[in-house]
Amino acid sequence: MIKTDILIIGAGPTGLFAVFEAGLLQLKCHLIDALPQPGGQCAEIYPKKPIYDIPGFPEVLAGDLVDNLMEQIKPFQPGFTLGERAETIEKLEDGSFVVTTNKGTKHHAPIVAIAGGLGSFEPRKPQLENLAKYEDNGVAYMIKEPEIYRGKKVLIAGGGDSALDWSIFLTDVAEEVTLVHRRNEFRGALDSVEKVQQLKNEGKINLITPAEVVALKGENKLEKVTVKNTETSEEIDVEVDNFIPLFGLSPKLGPIANWGLEIEKNAIKVDNTYDYQTNIPGIYAIGDVNTYPGKLKLILCGFHEATLMCQSAYQKIFPDKKYVMKYTTVGGVTGFDGSKKEAPKAVVKAID
Repeated sequence: MIKTDILIIGAGPTGLFAVFEAGLLQLKCHLIDALPQPGGQCAEIYPKKPIYDIPGFPEVLAGDLVDNLMEQIKPFQPGFTLGERAETIEKLEDGSFVVTTNKGTKHHAPIVAIAGGLGSFEPRKPQLENLAKYEDNGVAYMIKEPEIYRGKKVLIAGGGDSALDWSIFLTDVAEEVTLVHRRNEFRGALDSVEKVQQLKNEGKINLITPAEVVALKGENKLEKVTVKNTETSEEIDVEVDNFIPLFGLSPKLGPIANWGLEIEKNAIKVDNTYDYQTNIPGIYAIGDVNTYPGKLKLILCGFHEATLMCQSAYQKIFPDKKYVMKYTTVGGVTGFDGSKKEAPKAVVKAID
């Protein structure tokens, strides 16, 4: 059985940053993730997607953010159970928990932090008659490696941040970029909407609204898509090499939904007045997997939640100790093996 101080379910950015915050308090972490590598969606779905709202980084690729987080937590030597899904949880008499994966691996910890992002997920697919024919043959539901679109004619459908961001990004890669959305208004960040409009005016993006893709055409591979104006019903064929519908993901909590946690709209309700604890003492939910009044599904918000969660976890694990965390700007990080790394560390005063 694997034993640790904090068992983190989900090895995305929020879960990884929790390792760092726990390490500052000399708490050991172990992470479980169904994916074969750390990083969550940032590593699996869009490693080359630029992210703009990480403090101190005007722009950072999602995959690079994961690499930086892994480097940041290296001194604290976290354990990983990858390629396995957290399946069941048992609360012991002493208040600690045993979490067992779908492959039978057991983990024991006094604290469980669920950082599962959107949970298990699959892309939302458009309702097109012959869609399956072109999957992996011109149709893709996510962009992992933008270079495969270099010199290609790409049509993206969607009205959210992903559709806007990738349309902007691919103007420097693809021969031609077309963005189709069923409404004239977009759901994404205003800055991205304005950038798309600017690129349209410069002739770098073909913007077709209000419209939707209604048919796919091609013999052995995708060659054209039929786009229908949702107001006039006029249809046109657009020559493409690739069609990328970015309609978001259908998230599912999976087995976690059966753990007795309070669930609201496929997310775990938490107490955001203090520490993001669930209705079960000792189990926390941080990042996109949780919900509370005013919740924003942003990575930086997950970082904040992870920080407060670790403070609360320390008090639960060491109820007889009082401490004051002052700042994280002196000295160096001391790893669990006694090694010293010149980097910020927390100044923690613990009183027995």
